[in-house]
Amino acid sequence: MLDVTRRFGLYFAWIVAVVAMLGSLYFSEILRFEPCKLCWLQRICMYPLSLLLGIAAYRGERSIVSYAMPLAIIGGLISLWHTLEQKIPALAELAPCTIGVPCNEDYLDGFVTIPMLALIAFILIIIFLAIGRNEPADE
Repeated sequence: MLDVTRRFGLYFAWIVAVVAMLGSLYFSEILRFEPCKLCWLQRICMYPLSLLLGIAAYRGERSIVSYAMPLAIIGGLISLWHTLEQKIPALAELAPCTIGVPCNEDYLDGFVTIPMLALIAFILIIIFLAIGRNEPADE
């Protein structure tokens, strides 16, 4: 299983990025959930990944990992903060959103939130990039 993940890690990371991008567009364009400031910052990290990882996976360019990993880590940290801000009300008071939708607004009204979904996507991308950065041993 590790060899499969190593061989197709870029493809798996790309699929996660595309699904996350399409999911964010679905939430904002179809369901009309207005993105907050932190959502936009997460999108700034995710959207380029869906393009860059797709090109790199198609070309087999594993060197993209050193460029994609910082975007995924920064996006993951923003998603982590956003998730914590929604789950711990006192954190939302430290740096409140002053324009548009409050960052602690929970559109899904449950345990799983949109920033938590983004965090899961960034974590999966980081894992797939870390595992898929090298060629499988049998090649």
